[in-house]
Amino acid sequence: MQRLTTILIFIALGSSPVFSQQILTIEEAVGAALAQNYGILLAKNEAAATALDADYVNWAFVPRVNATLGTVWNNNDQRQEFSDGTVRQQDGVKSNNLTASVGLNWTLFDGLKMFTTRDKTLEIARTGELVVKAQVVETVAQVRNIYYNIVRQKQQLKAIEEQMSVSEERVKVAERKLSTGLGSKPELLQAKVDLNAQKARQLQQQTLINQLKEQLNQQAGMQLPATFDVTEDIPFDTSLNFSEIEQNIASTNPSLLLADRNIGIARLALKENEAERYPTLSFNSAYNLSRNNNQTVVNPFQPLTSGSKGFNFGFTANIPILNNRLVLRNIEQSKIAISGLELDRADQESAIGANLRNAFRDYEYEQQALNLEEENIELAKENVAIALERFKQGVSTYLELREAQKSLEDAYDHLIAARYNAKVAETEVLRLKGDLVR
Repeated sequence: MQRLTTILIFIALGSSPVFSQQILTIEEAVGAALAQNYGILLAKNEAAATALDADYVNWAFVPRVNATLGTVWNNNDQRQEFSDGTVRQQDGVKSNNLTASVGLNWTLFDGLKMFTTRDKTLEIARTGELVVKAQVVETVAQVRNIYYNIVRQKQQLKAIEEQMSVSEERVKVAERKLSTGLGSKPELLQAKVDLNAQKARQLQQQTLINQLKEQLNQQAGMQLPATFDVTEDIPFDTSLNFSEIEQNIASTNPSLLLADRNIGIARLALKENEAERYPTLSFNSAYNLSRNNNQTVVNPFQPLTSGSKGFNFGFTANIPILNNRLVLRNIEQSKIAISGLELDRADQESAIGANLRNAFRDYEYEQQALNLEEENIELAKENVAIALERFKQGVSTYLELREAQKSLEDAYDHLIAARYNAKVAETEVLRLKGDLVR
């Protein structure tokens, strides 16, 4: 029994690699992605543009004031002929004209369209925030899946190296048996072939881990350390409650929240179009200045200098009477757009509900499968230890040991896959809930 325990320890720890690289936690990986992921940065940039519009939205209620200033220099040849036959002519007549104006235009009433436009602009700005949140949730889900896939492949590498330690022991035993005449050459050759196959798989696994690390670094905007390692384990949250998630999905899922916001914006656009039915009333005022200087005149009754200045104001009403039914067309189009968005929202809610139910079924199944695989791996380890001991004592063939090794290899594959799949199912439930980032 003591020897069997020693063999089990040898299998579990005999070839565990030592990692000296910096350990990157899942929190650090997510934090780097939130700060530097290009998709998130682009979404934030678009949200900033809509937020800028919202910052200036109240200026739409302020009157428009514009000033103009102009001056013209003239140099003309003039000729005047009167009814009595008199002709007056002068070449090179120079004059200067100066004009200046300050005008104000203030829309007092436009069917409340300006208020609706303000509300729509604010809603669009809030939509930008939801777009950022949706992008954040998607990015965090991708980071989590890639990160724990690295952990998975790292565990797979450890399992391969554990199998290699058994195969190396098998080669040594086969060599000793051949040297004493108790074994055969094909048995030794097969043991070496199996060992080399495991070495090739080890190299393939190391390459896959490096490729996944590159993917993780890309998600983090290439801001991760040049070399890093990940943690050893894949934690699994068993506390998720389906009824609670399903009940609140409409208020937590970013896609549904975004669909609701788009419907609200479309309804405000409808109110804008309906406002076109009403007349508009504007207040207008201006201060004008004009001055004209003539150096010389042909007609003695023409002034050398003239000017005017003064303030004026008034109201302008624009009453729609006939516009080729354009307003009615726009209203009907807006109603059709709202109907389409509501149908799209209902379709999204149905799809998300189905995806949530399937994801939670996967979540529960993987949890149960993980418990079974955790138990199964211990049985497979003990089976290999016993088979290896019997092979050393010559009471079993290498085929029996190879079969036990294959069972252990399959058990590791199933266990590691179950750990990762359980985490992916958990991540998918949280992604649909919109709860990956609080």
